Amino acid sequence: MRNAIGREVIDNPFAGAFARQRFNRQVNTKQVEPVVMHGIENAVKAVKLEDGMTISFHHHLRNGDFVLDMTMRQILAAGMKDLKVAASSIFPAHKILVDCIDQGVVTSIDTAYISGPVAEAVSAGRLKGDIRILTHGGRARAILEGECPIDVAFIAAPAVDRSGQISGVLGNAACGSLGYAVADAWRAKTVVAVTDNLVESDLLAPDIEAGTVDIICVVDKIGDAAGIVSGTTRVTKDPVGLKIAKDATDIIVHSGLFQNGFSFQTGAGGVSLAVAEYVRDHMRRAGIVGAFGCGGITSAFTGMLEEGLFHQLFDVQAFDLAAVESSGKQQNHHRISASYYANPNEEGHVASRLDVVVLGASEIDLDFNVNVTTGSNGALLGGSGGHADTAAGAKISLIVSKLVNARVSCIHEKVTTVTTPGETVDVLVTDRGVAVNPKRKDLEERLSSVAGVEIVSIDTLFERALALTGQPATIELSGDVIGRSVYRDGTELDKIYRI
Repeated sequence: MRNAIGREVIDNPFAGAFARQRFNRQVNTKQVEPVVMHGIENAVKAVKLEDGMTISFHHHLRNGDFVLDMTMRQILAAGMKDLKVAASSIFPAHKILVDCIDQGVVTSIDTAYISGPVAEAVSAGRLKGDIRILTHGGRARAILEGECPIDVAFIAAPAVDRSGQISGVLGNAACGSLGYAVADAWRAKTVVAVTDNLVESDLLAPDIEAGTVDIICVVDKIGDAAGIVSGTTRVTKDPVGLKIAKDATDIIVHSGLFQNGFSFQTGAGGVSLAVAEYVRDHMRRAGIVGAFGCGGITSAFTGMLEEGLFHQLFDVQAFDLAAVESSGKQQNHHRISASYYANPNEEGHVASRLDVVVLGASEIDLDFNVNVTTGSNGALLGGSGGHADTAAGAKISLIVSKLVNARVSCIHEKVTTVTTPGETVDVLVTDRGVAVNPKRKDLEERLSSVAGVEIVSIDTLFERALALTGQPATIELSGDVIGRSVYRDGTELDKIYRI
């Protein structure tokens, strides 16, 4: 079988432990150099899109990405219909998708995170088909196993050489690891590397190796790396948030896992990042050297690597420019694929080797189910990303949240949308007490003697929240299903409704 530009397509319906290595060996035997062309309009014409196809994008430039916008403008002008967009995440910078949705150019979406105008349009029911909110590891699994076949992958490439090797750490738009684009490159029928930095010499230690790219498309600018950083990726200075972070750190230190060889990940929220800084201080004082930090990497983790507090970092995404710089310089800062990070069918994936992960929540319920996909009114506001992946993989998963924020409790009898199943959540840390999942009696006993940390039931926390907020009004969701929250193994966790 050949793709749109005549390249032989490998039919390799593989899955499981050695998928990554097996597929790499096959694609790297190819000797055909990719075609180089200038201008995204020429690349869009060359791939010969047809109605009903699936196209993919990655989000490592986050809100500074230009590639999805420039590509979809060309596709919109061409009058295509019924496309599926399989973007690893969708940000406000991708608002062109609203026009594509309204004109029937895009009728379904697979993504791990969605926010901004596109989320609002989808929540309002303007997408003709449905949206699937996947996990990062689940997205890689779905692509590699053929559950989400991709016709054309458009990869924002900070640097590309003429053999098609792609690096995320060189060029004006360097964004660090390209981990979420790797599965797309391996499995898409046609791969377009969109770059503003075509280099003549061979790239060393590329994120994506030769043998996958069909077209190198040279444009003026693929994005603004400053858009990687957002207001949610800065350490909180709020005293209440800092108290939560301190309590979470005390729990980690007394968990029985805080010792040499410790492995650790935090989310990118302000409280989670404060936990990383407090853990760093404890590691210094205790003389502990951890095995690795992982996930979306920030300056907190690159600093710990430089200090020798961690032996290694496993990086699937940079959350700030310090992480970008480190990933191109530090020998033990490893840029990894989303599959190696969290694909549940890849044996030994990094998330499965975590000791502790610290995550946030928009809602958590009495069964410890967590929602980071929708608000209480059902409106899309994010998605799992690596939330469910790491909660399932880590020995201890901590959720950190204010008990009440703007007179709204984080605890509900039942979450609006299940993102992460409660069976994988171990501890909720709030400013008004800590609740341990009843299935973790071992952990509750260990933590009961930690000075300054009040252990109560989640029902007690719920009652405390109600005393502050009163009984919340019941919000009736519409009966119109617009999408699904999908677990890392492909099973449906919950439905998403039009607002």
